[in-house]
Parts: sequence; C-alpha cells; structure tokens
Amino acid sequence: MKTILCYGDSLTWGYDAASLGRHALEDRWPSVLKEALGDGIEVIAEGLNGRTTAFDDYLAGADRNGARVLPTVLTSHAPLDLIILLLGSNDMKPWIHGNPVAAKQGMQRLIDIVRGHDYPFDWEAPQILLVSPPTVSRTDNSEFKEMFAGGDDASRRLAAQYSALADEAGCGFFDAGSVASTTPLDGVHLDAENTRRIGQALAPLVRVMLEL
Repeated sequence: MKTILCYGDSLTWGYDAASLGRHALEDRWPSVLKEALGDGIEVIAEGLNGRTTAFDDYLAGADRNGARVLPTVLTSHAPLDLIILLLGSNDMKPWIHGNPVAAKQGMQRLIDIVRGHDYPFDWEAPQILLVSPPTVSRTDNSEFKEMFAGGDDASRRLAAQYSALADEAGCGFFDAGSVASTTPLDGVHLDAENTRRIGQALAPLVRVMLEL
C-alpha cells in the first residue's frame, strides 16, 4: 500500500464558487487521482480554505499557516510515500504578501519541514511533488477582485518560481495551470471539470515517482 498526502487550500478542499459550497467528493482532484491510480493506493485529502504556504492570516478560526500545521499533519498520517503540495493562491492576497518569490520561499520552508521532520518509528520522509496553482483570473466579483488585487499578474509567475525550486530541491513539479483554469465567477476557484483535470493529469507523474 502506497500513501499520498495532498496538502493544499480550497482548491484541494473542493470549494465550489457556483454553489458557495463544496464539490461532490468524486469531483475533487484528490479523489480523481485516487480513482486513476487504482487499488493499492491511499490518497489523503488535506485541504483548508485560505491556507497559505507559510504565512499567518488571522481572518478565520482555523490556523491557515501551512508551515505551522504541517508537522502535526505529517505525524498524523505517517508513514507517507508522497506529499503533493498545491499552495500559493492565497499567498497572492495583498495583505499576505502578493509576491511569487515569497510564495517560493514559503514552499521551500514546507520542503524543509517534510525532510527534517521527526517521523515516528524512524520512517523515512516522503517524496515531494510541487504543484503550482492555476493563475488567478479577472472577475466581476467585487469582493474577490479586491481580495486578490494584483494577484492575476503575480500568480502568472508562480509556475516558473516553483519549477526552479523543484529543480534546486530535487522535487517533482507540475503546473496545474497547464490543464486547468480558474472560474470567472470569482477568479480563484475551479469548477468541477477543472478540478477533475488536475487529478487526471497528476496520475501519470505520480505513477513515475512511486514506480507504480
């Protein structure tokens, strides 16, 4: 049995901008990935709306700082063979930082945590796959337009930053924007078809990384 942890934000949680709720379980990309990989693979979806790579955001009751929560999650779900990190969209909010280089540094912090964690029973650290989110797009939604002001331009530079980091750190990399686009309903989230595309596109890469 191989175990994969999908660590992300609302794109992993499955936020549906049309219903202001949650996509059906079978439409969320971790579920689609599990279905594509078949038997013998456990895929754990660990998504939180608003989660950042490594920065504080106190506008919700849950801790959105991905770096602070990650050690507990790693221990909770160990042993792991692969962790997929799909984060960065919320880093584009101007009150977080809105800078793709800072998001890259946040992802570097997550890599360091995964590789330096004190795993129980001397289990080894999992492989790491960095996934850059689809770019923030223009929207007529006034609240999200202000919430991610400037994020459309900044998020276009995330994929190149994450790709370079993956090369430097020896991680896998995938640009989710190569297969999926954000919905114009809010410019940030994915409709059911686009979130399914991410799960489908990740499956071949995961097979290679885990030698399936």
